[in-house]
Amino acid sequence: QVQLVESGGGLVQPGGSLRLSCAASGFNFNGYIMSWYRQAPGKERELVALIGPTYITNYADSVKGRFTISRDKSKNTVYLQMNSLKPEDTAVYYCRASNNWGQGTLVIVSS
Repeated sequence: QVQLVESGGGLVQPGGSLRLSCAASGFNFNGYIMSWYRQAPGKERELVALIGPTYITNYADSVKGRFTISRDKSKNTVYLQMNSLKPEDTAVYYCRASNNWGQGTLVIVSS
C-alpha cells in the first residue's frame, strides 16, 4: 500500500524558511520521480518542483532560486527546502509519486 506522509508545514514570516518532508512507503521509492505540488485558496493545484531517480530536478519559475528539492534514498524521503518565503507561497503542499498523493501540509506565510 502506497503511503506518502508530509510534514513540516506551519506559520512563518515573510523572508523566513521552512523544510517540508515527505516520507514514502509501499513502493520502489528509488525508481520514481517525486514531486511537490501546492494549492492556494481558490486556485488550481500547481507543480512546485520534482526530482528524478538520478537527482535531476526541475522547478516552477515562481520558486527558482528560493526552493530546493532533494531526496534521501536511504530514508525513502523527499524534502522541499523553502527559503525567502513570500505571502504568495501560502498554500497546502502535497507530495506526489505517480498517481499517489499525500494528505498535504499547510504553509502560511504571514506577518
